[in-house]
Amino acid sequence: MPGGDIPAQQNIEIILKNMRASNNSSSCLGYIGKNGSGHYLKMVHNGIEYANMELIAESYFLLKNYLNIDNKEISKIFSKWNKGKLNSYLMYITKKILRKKDKKGNFLLDLILDVSENKGTGSWMSKSALDLNEPATLVTSSVYSRYLSSVKSQRAEAAKLLVCPILKKKTYKKAEKIKIINKMEEALYLANIISYSQGFSQLRRASGIYNWNLKYEKIAKIFRSGCIIRCSLLEEIIQVYNSFPEIKNLLLSSYFSRVSNEYQQSLRDIVLIGVRKGPTLPVLSTALSADASPTIMSCCSPETAQRDYFG
Repeated sequence: MPGGDIPAQQNIEIILKNMRASNNSSSCLGYIGKNGSGHYLKMVHNGIEYANMELIAESYFLLKNYLNIDNKEISKIFSKWNKGKLNSYLMYITKKILRKKDKKGNFLLDLILDVSENKGTGSWMSKSALDLNEPATLVTSSVYSRYLSSVKSQRAEAAKLLVCPILKKKTYKKAEKIKIINKMEEALYLANIISYSQGFSQLRRASGIYNWNLKYEKIAKIFRSGCIIRCSLLEEIIQVYNSFPEIKNLLLSSYFSRVSNEYQQSLRDIVLIGVRKGPTLPVLSTALSADASPTIMSCCSPETAQRDYFG
């Protein structure tokens, strides 16, 4: 994702070409734009990565703690999803992680502390989004999820004092379980779409402000290989930008708006399970809010009146 002066980029192009990844013989290396654009793109890539990782983690949490599915079976579910529209590098590695056992035969994931660290790129994207008045809500929610996970002792203390729904072990009929799993797949796919949509929307806003003249189809092609967020969904994104390079938001395209309309109820149903039963699904919940936000009505008129009142 090199950016900067073109002559400088040309001087090191041969080095970059020897290091590049490729997708079906198509290079995943390309000049991004003027100074700062390459670094900014990498930051947004990492922000999308934060959101997508949390979305998979929440899906795993619900399958394990609500449907009482063990790691081996969840790995099979993720493996099936990875062969379809949810194909991605993150899904691929997660299905492998779920099968990993230690020398005693225990699933390794069950022994890992539920505390997630961060290197800061997610918060950088969130800070930039705030500066640009850009609603990068999924990334921001995923950053806060990591922050909340890090206060493990505080969470343990709060669990003794605060009331929370208790997930009861329950046996579900096969048909009922399959129905929820299918809804989870649709909810996750829609949430992923919103994650990429917000990322590309922020790139568009930054490009306009900083005069980078970013090429979004080209960026999506670069993401296809050698990147943590590589996935089959990028092919749909490439098609949208190929046909409508100036589109303001991916959700305004015919394909993504159709998916949103078809899968929004599944996302609502999955989030509702979390609300009723206890497992926190913060980024899936945020995705629902983001997907429902492009409505002609807004609840902000009282805020405007309040601001007018107190000056």
